[in-house]
Amino acid sequence: MAIFKLDYNALWDSICNWSRKAGRASTRPVLLMWYVMRSKDTPRADKWAIFGSLAYLILPIDILDSKRLPIIGWLDEVASLAILVQKMSKYITPNMEMRADEKLDRWFPEYAEYEMGLPCLDLEGGGDRLINNHQEIIQ
Repeated sequence: MAIFKLDYNALWDSICNWSRKAGRASTRPVLLMWYVMRSKDTPRADKWAIFGSLAYLILPIDILDSKRLPIIGWLDEVASLAILVQKMSKYITPNMEMRADEKLDRWFPEYAEYEMGLPCLDLEGGGDRLINNHQEIIQ
């Protein structure tokens, strides 16, 4: 019996919001780690490490404040994600890469304006529905 349960829905919502600001290149490793974390083949301890690292990256809590130390303040997030991807790369499958690239193509199409709303999957609805910025369900 697990004492703690990972809140995947809350993390996914935060990833969607963060991705809008971060852009395509920064979002790809985050999506890859998301798919590794959601895989049944990933050990529980590694899932916790991924969850913690992604939460640190996307939540407003920060050890080195990027507003006070602009360059240095971003290095802790970059280092955290880089180390995470290096350690968890053994779990990344071609299918995960394909899914991440497909999601990025939908979120960041080449012809899209920068101000577009990025839809997020409705995980509670089985992941087959999209939710736009106004929380309307798109079938």
